[in-house]
Amino acid sequence: MPTRAVLDAEEIRRALARMAHQVLEHNRGVEAVVLVGILSRGYPIAKRLAEWIERFEHKAPPVGALDISLYRDDLAGKVRPTVRRTDIPFPIEGKCVILIDDVLFTGRSIRAAMDALTDFGRPSAIQLGVLVDRGHRELPIRADYVGKNMPTAFEEDVAVRLVETDGVDEVTIISKDKP
Repeated sequence: MPTRAVLDAEEIRRALARMAHQVLEHNRGVEAVVLVGILSRGYPIAKRLAEWIERFEHKAPPVGALDISLYRDDLAGKVRPTVRRTDIPFPIEGKCVILIDDVLFTGRSIRAAMDALTDFGRPSAIQLGVLVDRGHRELPIRADYVGKNMPTAFEEDVAVRLVETDGVDEVTIISKDKP
C-alpha cells in the first residue's frame, strides 16, 4: 500500500505549539482547564500540549488518560475489546475539559469519549483538540483546536506515529488498495 508523509517531527512540534497558544487565548489562561487524552495516542499528545502551555503560561493544566473501549458503538461482533486503564486523577466537575485525540474522522470516538467522561462528573464545558482532522464526519462533531486539516479520500487511512508509542514522530497517509 502506498504511503506519503504529511507531517514530520518538526511540523508536529509546531502544530502543538500553535494549538497551545489557541487554548490559552480561547480560555484566557488555564486556571479552569484540564486536558484528557484519549488512549492511546491522544494521551501523549495531551502531555506534550500541557508542556507547551507551561512554556507559555508558566503553569501546566492537569493531564489525564481516558480509555473509551467500552463506550464504542462498533463492539458488535468483536470478541473482546482491549481495555486500558483510565487515569483521571483530578476532579472534572465544573472544569473545562479539553479532550485530545490524534485523528478526527467520523466523530464516533469523540462521542464515545464524551459518554465516558460524564462518568467522572459534569464539566462546565468540553472542547476538542486533535492533531489531524481528516474530514468525513458521521456525527455533528468538530474540533476547537486542530494541528492540521488534512482532507483525505474515504479509502485512505491516516497513521499517527509518536515517539512515546512508536519510536518516531510522523503522520502518514496510507492509500488502501481498492477491491
